[in-house]
Amino acid sequence: MSYQQLEISLAPHKKIYFASDFHLGAPNHAESMVRERRLVRWLESIRHDAQLICLVGDLFDFWYEHRRVVPRGFVRFMGKLGELSDAGVQIIAFPGNHDMWMSGYFEQELNIQTFRQPLELSVHGTSSTVTLPTNFFITHGDGRGPGDHTYKVLQKVFESGVARWSFGNLLHPDWALWLGQTWANYSWRKNEKGVKPDFLGDEKEWLLLYAKAEEQKAHHDFYVFGHRHIELDYPVNAQSRILILGDWITDNTYAVFDGTAMKLHNYPNNAAG
Repeated sequence: MSYQQLEISLAPHKKIYFASDFHLGAPNHAESMVRERRLVRWLESIRHDAQLICLVGDLFDFWYEHRRVVPRGFVRFMGKLGELSDAGVQIIAFPGNHDMWMSGYFEQELNIQTFRQPLELSVHGTSSTVTLPTNFFITHGDGRGPGDHTYKVLQKVFESGVARWSFGNLLHPDWALWLGQTWANYSWRKNEKGVKPDFLGDEKEWLLLYAKAEEQKAHHDFYVFGHRHIELDYPVNAQSRILILGDWITDNTYAVFDGTAMKLHNYPNNAAG
């Protein structure tokens, strides 16, 4: 399978940041606002050394773009993204299963390129001692790897042109967004967001199995995923690692690549902007 490609040269003293699973809008306005303000403080804290910010899916608990209507709210978060983008920080986004219906608003209004398929990112350093690029494989992670056949069928249905057209044209935006947010709230309660899932181990952790299968096809130094709501930095083999980005519901997890090292971090709840 051919994946999308992106190649960059990392400037001296610059970094690449990765984060996912903000689920803005859930479980209610008050709790979401606290999370949104925290995200804005984090984005402000990294603006001076961030060359590239990768937002790896489920930024919102539900998102749908009509031709002339987008969901209300999230103005602080969106405003900060626009501010950073205008200042020259490159930002890319990966639709997740909760915001799979991104369809142009981010590109047009915020200059944020979206990648619906896995991205192979090649990063060239500026050091004369580094001759090979660092290769990343990035996607949200929903529907990847073995198992979860019911979701994979539903994913194909939701991503179909018929479903997108029907949702966007047969329902008034108020009804469509209410329906989507109701479904997202049900999913939140069903999956007990805020309760951390467990790492399933070498033989059952399906994103790890997916990374191992992809590594058989082509080498990548780092496999970066969201979706699972666990923090994981784990070897795929002797040359590759998988990083799963946790979430911003409980642990405020993000990853940083500084040109040589890739590490997971946690942004403090009480950190000042």
